[in-house]
Amino acid sequence: MKNIILTTLNSRYSHTSLGLRYLIANLKELKPQAEILEFVINSSVQTIAEQILDKKPKIIGIAVYIWNAFDVGELVKIIKKVSPETIVVLGGPEVSYTPLRVNFDTADYIISGEGEDSFYTLCKELLDGTCTQNRVIYSPKVEFDKIALPYDDYTDFDIANRHVYVENARGCPFECEFCLSSIETKMRYLPIEIFLDEIDKLWNRGARNFKFIDRTFNIKISYAKAILNYFLAKEEEYFLHFEVIPDNFPEELRELIKQFKAGCLQLEVGIQTLNLDVAQQIRRNLKIDKIKDNLKFLSTETHAHMHIDLIIGLPSESIESFGRNLNQLYTLSTGEIQVGILKKLSGTTLDRHDKVYGMVYNDAPPYDILKNDLISFELMQEMKRFARFWDIVYNSGNFQKSTALLFSDGKVFENFYDFSKWLYKRSESTYKISLDRIAEFLFEYLSISHDKELIANTILQDVMGVGGRKIPPFLKKIIPADYDFAQKEVSKANKRQQLRKE
Repeated sequence: MKNIILTTLNSRYSHTSLGLRYLIANLKELKPQAEILEFVINSSVQTIAEQILDKKPKIIGIAVYIWNAFDVGELVKIIKKVSPETIVVLGGPEVSYTPLRVNFDTADYIISGEGEDSFYTLCKELLDGTCTQNRVIYSPKVEFDKIALPYDDYTDFDIANRHVYVENARGCPFECEFCLSSIETKMRYLPIEIFLDEIDKLWNRGARNFKFIDRTFNIKISYAKAILNYFLAKEEEYFLHFEVIPDNFPEELRELIKQFKAGCLQLEVGIQTLNLDVAQQIRRNLKIDKIKDNLKFLSTETHAHMHIDLIIGLPSESIESFGRNLNQLYTLSTGEIQVGILKKLSGTTLDRHDKVYGMVYNDAPPYDILKNDLISFELMQEMKRFARFWDIVYNSGNFQKSTALLFSDGKVFENFYDFSKWLYKRSESTYKISLDRIAEFLFEYLSISHDKELIANTILQDVMGVGGRKIPPFLKKIIPADYDFAQKEVSKANKRQQLRKE
């Protein structure tokens, strides 16, 4: 039995909550009385409540994010109905800024801001019976280099089976209005030698999958170089994920990035828009020439896998402008292009554009835009389906050769927009569409304007490029003469998979 249970609902089983580990690491003498329990969204909320209450806790601390806010709201209601004497404390980004758009009225306390010190103080007073704090506790920023670090609180199971999240800095020097990170423009860093000592301990315990949550990994080049050099000295396989700004890759950083082998390095590159007028509206500083040069470098001279972010629905940006952005990015990079939908998060200053540009948002998570003065509700719905199909078809990497045919005339946005509208009519869904079904839809659509044999063979090469897959049944009917070729493709794919294992 534990007096304090720290919990959250992660978006995937492979994820871990760094925030909970910070909280438990800073509970001082109360730490032996605490335990972390993590769950996944869309699980049974009643079952989650059952498992938490089985520990007979006096205090339950729940981390609330945009992806779990609804589930947490229901979880709190159930806990307080079943066990009204149990104290529920909420924290995290989704309850740190007003307005709160999910009903959390049944929670006993809400910690707004960084909770490492405030949660300890609240728990101590509650357990001592001396608590006089207000229901909403406005927590000041912690001294980042003074708090206890959370990395010892990753279990061996976490390290073996899940992502290990780490951070060397908090804050962001930029003021992009759609992002919560812009609220704190002053950067706070851990001393690099202390951070690398923590990384080394994780490495020695077997950690090989590191996701850095720093918003601007390459803003402080000396720190970035130290971290990259640490991993370059390792001979074993590993995976690193960094969020980077697209215009700060000096030669000394380039030389290090070029040394990473394929599969080791993933970079999330925030572009959002290439329209300078739109960027100015949202206080986003763009250096287009540097961005182009750096994307070309990363695509042609490194093995880094890139996720490049673009947003639909920014104030003053039309669909035509977004389309030009997508067309240009497709020519600049070989990486994934993540098409996102604008969200209005509490705490940001994005609402200052609402009247000027007719911005209308969903009141429920994820607070996505519904329409504005340039994009109707109907068109925005089409673009949300566009984004979903883009992930399934293009970003999945399953149809690289086939999409190259779709985009052969250079009209990436225009052609995929037409395809996405056709695909939605044909499938009547944007979810739970199998690989074989997508392949068949692609064949059907591309055959309207291309040679059927060419399309069939191209899709076959795409699908069979990964070992262990079976030839889609519809292709067996279309190209029986090439069945031997298909079997060879299967054999080659299986051989590649075996070599990777070895």
